[in-house]
Amino acid sequence: MARDYPRSQRVAEQLQREVADILRTDVNDPRVGMVTVTEVVLTRDLESAKIYFTVLNPQHEAVQTMTLLNRAAGYIRSQLGPRMRLRLVPQLNFVYDTSVARGAYMSNLIDEAMAQQPGSSSEDET
Repeated sequence: MARDYPRSQRVAEQLQREVADILRTDVNDPRVGMVTVTEVVLTRDLESAKIYFTVLNPQHEAVQTMTLLNRAAGYIRSQLGPRMRLRLVPQLNFVYDTSVARGAYMSNLIDEAMAQQPGSSSEDET
């Protein structure tokens, strides 16, 4: 059973929930904006974590938000200590997740291609 669901994956899931909660409740910098933690990737030794995020408000630049989050990583890490039962809290590295933007772009391209096909209309679907 342990091989099917490794400890690093369980810790990554808990880390994702806790970081999202800390960003929502404890980080009061308005420049950060609305951030969603999409994935956490931990090293096998649990010493380092890449935290992938997206920005919900398109007004905020991803690079600026990533810089602010990486500057706040020490504070976020100190807040994780009491919340998680780990001997060592991993080093945090925030990375902007472009997969959501790419998915929306691809979906838009597919919608445009379908609209340009002869014989396809929204009336066919009803």
